[in-house]
Amino acid sequence: MNGKTAMLPGTFDPPTNGHLNIIERAARLYDRIYVVVADNIYKKCLFSVDERVGILKELLSDYDNIIVKSHPSLVIDFARNNNVDVIIRGVRALADFSYEFELAMTNKQLYPEIETLFIPTDPNYFILRSSAIKELALYRADISKMVPPSVAKLLAEKYREQ
Repeated sequence: MNGKTAMLPGTFDPPTNGHLNIIERAARLYDRIYVVVADNIYKKCLFSVDERVGILKELLSDYDNIIVKSHPSLVIDFARNNNVDVIIRGVRALADFSYEFELAMTNKQLYPEIETLFIPTDPNYFILRSSAIKELALYRADISKMVPPSVAKLLAEKYREQ
């Protein structure tokens, strides 16, 4: 560990095994990790911000160095206000990298002290997208290898309510 603080921002709607893999790998690299749930009014989420924070807190409760928070504004503001040194982003493919690279350059202009670390996805989770998982869950497909059991159960409950 290097004494630095990192953050992993995201929507996490819902948290997937791919998200957890990146978070767990990052937790081995940094003394403190903020998992920051974006409260983006322009995204229509299945789970509320509070639900997503609660799910992540439960899933990550075994980690002493992970703090789950929500943030309603630019993630770079969260980074600045919480002395974050590094933003960690998981990337699956070139399209992800292109988008994330542009975002990293924007963040660097807004907060020159911040660095962005790209962690490639584990090949086991290459095709996991939250939007696809929600669609599969809607049609009651088997998502047991894509999300933790508690998330699969919550998805089933959400879609039963609709």
